[in-house]
Amino acid sequence: MKVMFSPWRSDYTVNTARKTDGSEDKNNCIFCMQLEEQNDPKHFIFRRFNHFAIMLNRYPYNAGHLLIFSLQHEGKLQNFSADARMELMELTTKSVEILEDVLKPAGFNVGLNLGKAAGAGIPTHLHMHILPRWSDDTNFLPALGQTRLISFDLTQIYEMLKPAFDALP
Repeated sequence: MKVMFSPWRSDYTVNTARKTDGSEDKNNCIFCMQLEEQNDPKHFIFRRFNHFAIMLNRYPYNAGHLLIFSLQHEGKLQNFSADARMELMELTTKSVEILEDVLKPAGFNVGLNLGKAAGAGIPTHLHMHILPRWSDDTNFLPALGQTRLISFDLTQIYEMLKPAFDALP
């Protein structure tokens, strides 16, 4: 089995002022801090709904990598109401539709990382990843050159997608 490492992600998952050992509280949670700041464009937050908000991932794997994250500081899916879980799935569906329409990817990876052992960088605040994929969207630079190529501008992607999220009911 081959193993590939992505050390550039450590800036987000390790080298911040927050804990990721499950004891992270609301005061040290990046999502909670961004919500409290009330500056959604600065944080690439498209829109807030009843239970969740949708934003661009600031450390994306691909253009249009979205996060749907809870408005409450909670990491366990089972602790959300049925209404909140339904909203999460509806927002996931609508987000995929928007990305298909605007960015036209060839496919998607969609999912939750529940708990630190499952790969959650922020295990105490539930968030769904929606990752658009294109054929041949991987390359050798991260593995061999320790360089990640970002071929898009987050602000431009935000501006392209924002009208579609604003139009959601």
